[in-house]
Amino acid sequence: MTFDAFELQQAFIDAEFQADTGALQTLLADDFRSIGDQGYMLDKAQWLGKFADFSYTGLQSSDVEVNRYDRAAIVRYIQRSSSVWCGQEMVLTSRVSQTWIEQAAGWRLAGMQFSTLDDD
Repeated sequence: MTFDAFELQQAFIDAEFQADTGALQTLLADDFRSIGDQGYMLDKAQWLGKFADFSYTGLQSSDVEVNRYDRAAIVRYIQRSSSVWCGQEMVLTSRVSQTWIEQAAGWRLAGMQFSTLDDD
């Protein structure tokens, strides 16, 4: 698999929006970790399991920036989302950082970190 950060990031966003856990299973590294605003951490199984109580109603990214290294890439962007979690509607704007790594099976998302931005 050749590396195209924009294509991989869009594939991830599409899979998230559609709650496509099969696609996410492939895109996420086995040791994937996500870190949220309050410092909570989700591993791959927890990330995939979130869709039992969570769904997006809108998901957009902008200001995408890519830094490529030998077998890794950092993708940073602004994410605007609307979602429903446990019946509660949420609207967030976050700065997101993704760490992509090249493995034998192709490029995988190893980590994400979110920082909520004020909606000014």
